[in-house]
Amino acid sequence: MAKPLLSVTDLNVTFRGAQDVHAVRGVSYDVHEGEFLGIVGESGSGKSVSSLAIMGLLPSKARVTGSIQFDGKELVGQSDKALSKMRGSDIAMVFQDPLSALTPVYSIGNQITEALKLHDRKLSDAAANARAAELLRLVGIPNVQRQLTAFPHEFSGGMRQRVMIAIAIANNPRLIIADEPTTALDVTIQAQILDLLQTARDITGAAVVLITHDLGVVAGNADRVAVMYAGRIVEQAPVVDLFATPVMPYTVGLLRSMPSLTSDRSQRLVPLEGRPPLLVNLPEACPFAPRCPAATDLCRSVEPPLAPIGEGRLAACHRADEILAGTLERSEIFPRPEEVVEAPTALETLTGNAIELDNVYRTYPLFKGSVFRRRVGEVHAVAGISFAVKQGTTLGLVGESGCGKTTTIMQILELNGAETGTIKVADKDTSGLTKAERRAMRSDIQVVFQDPMASLDPRMRVDDIISEPLTVHGVSREEARTTVEDLLELVGLERSFADRYPHEFSGGQRQRIGIARALIVNPKIVVLDEPVSALDVSVQAGVINLLEDLKARLGLSYLFVAHDLAVIRQIADDVAVMYLGRVVEYGSSEEIFSNPRHPYTRALLSAVPVPDPTVESSRARILLEGDLPSPADRRTGCNFRSRCPLFKLMDEEKQARCASTDPEPREVAGRRVECHWAEETELISA
Repeated sequence: MAKPLLSVTDLNVTFRGAQDVHAVRGVSYDVHEGEFLGIVGESGSGKSVSSLAIMGLLPSKARVTGSIQFDGKELVGQSDKALSKMRGSDIAMVFQDPLSALTPVYSIGNQITEALKLHDRKLSDAAANARAAELLRLVGIPNVQRQLTAFPHEFSGGMRQRVMIAIAIANNPRLIIADEPTTALDVTIQAQILDLLQTARDITGAAVVLITHDLGVVAGNADRVAVMYAGRIVEQAPVVDLFATPVMPYTVGLLRSMPSLTSDRSQRLVPLEGRPPLLVNLPEACPFAPRCPAATDLCRSVEPPLAPIGEGRLAACHRADEILAGTLERSEIFPRPEEVVEAPTALETLTGNAIELDNVYRTYPLFKGSVFRRRVGEVHAVAGISFAVKQGTTLGLVGESGCGKTTTIMQILELNGAETGTIKVADKDTSGLTKAERRAMRSDIQVVFQDPMASLDPRMRVDDIISEPLTVHGVSREEARTTVEDLLELVGLERSFADRYPHEFSGGQRQRIGIARALIVNPKIVVLDEPVSALDVSVQAGVINLLEDLKARLGLSYLFVAHDLAVIRQIADDVAVMYLGRVVEYGSSEEIFSNPRHPYTRALLSAVPVPDPTVESSRARILLEGDLPSPADRRTGCNFRSRCPLFKLMDEEKQARCASTDPEPREVAGRRVECHWAEETELISA
């Protein structure tokens, strides 16, 4: 077998302090020329720290031991000067947050040419600028001469990440390390970036190490996968083998907890209970044992080594042979939870609409100048949307960042009517509410925010956080405490947690506290703004199951805002797809996911990664060109045509209609669609 390009052997990284943190523990793996290795795991598993150790970018308090060999040369112990010669030339890195990685005071062109000149002192300015322009074209950025003089803040997130990839491939590296390169991006932009990484590998011949928490991303791109937990690799296998027959219970749990576009949405997700251990003073035992239903006394006393199990794969589990042989069924380790029994107030008895929007608009003025301010335009954040959340159901509101989802829910939560159009909550027009009626209605509609840590006051105990809304209604302290403890139990937490502070909980537990706070005033409607996007996939499943249980028990209605269509498919009864302030497709979840009729919806669904390498290898992506246009720009005709894959397939007469006439909403195949040619979307193959 050929000699590996990168060989990591028994890598250990310890952060020294009052208590040493063993962030990476005995990690070993090889990467060969042109290979695509995916490294996956929950937050805090050591994925990013191991990659920073390879690049020599860890802080001084980190102690690194073991061996990292690149093309036969030992990197551990090398000086920063020696590593700097290798960084950006032989080994390149694409970071998670491109806005932080790019220098805000230098133009894009300067930052690309800097990367070129650092490794080729003889390169002229003209040659460097020409190469920078070539790189921007290569990564799909239009108008390169103008963009070279632009600054990072002028670019969207997707364009900034394209620039990072351009810098990474500038010197034709032999290894590219991509650390969560698509985490903060919309699914359509994610598909473009992953396609670009594959293109970069093809052009440069580089090997790629992709670090991610998204198993779907790995399934469609990697050749081999390493799963990390508690600072070490616990399973490593070819991508098809790992997804088809995982042998480490942690991997089994991760795969069964993921919502998927191809799974049966009537089946409940399998939560992976508990949280990873703190990497301080770990016991001599399997670190996954406290969360593993299949753990034995041996697991609780001896940590299993990473050992060969079958051909070409490794696993760190005492029971891996049983799982591989089938004597220990994967479905027995993590069985699907049972369906919740509905409360006497059955969902089927609820009628009418909980929330109803009719032709709602919201615009924001744009001003120029500081002394003599003048209005120069307006942002059309919401442009004539209509939809309804039926009583006892969930409406999923989806679309890319900047499409108007958050503006829409803020309009609803203000309970102050709409700028234009009508907003009804519980069959009442919110524009005509008195101050007393508005205050009374606030107990009927509550919200759960995206980031559970940011939405909970770190100085307050859980008891005070949850019971705070009750003080407005004059509820006694004793009664409030009892209600808080009952709610904690309802959302799956211990009653004793009421006396703790937010920092003492995991992300999933904090989100459950946020849900309890929303339920404290017995609302009929809950608005959920990206409630699981900040959580690891293993934690997501428990929160999604909880929300479905609460809806069945309490007869709640949900407006669920998300960009993850797999999550929406799992939980939503109806779906509204937004683009540039418009609802372009609206109907039942089953209809839209099985047969989307708007080209934008079809592109969104094709871009969602599926955690199945076999399915991913046969799927064709519909890659949208460019980023979401600015809502401040005024356009005639269809506002999606500049990115529309169907528009390019139409004849001149049909294209002229798209360019001149704004499509009106109409009924097509049982749903409402804003597209002139919705009956012809099957021309787009995906």
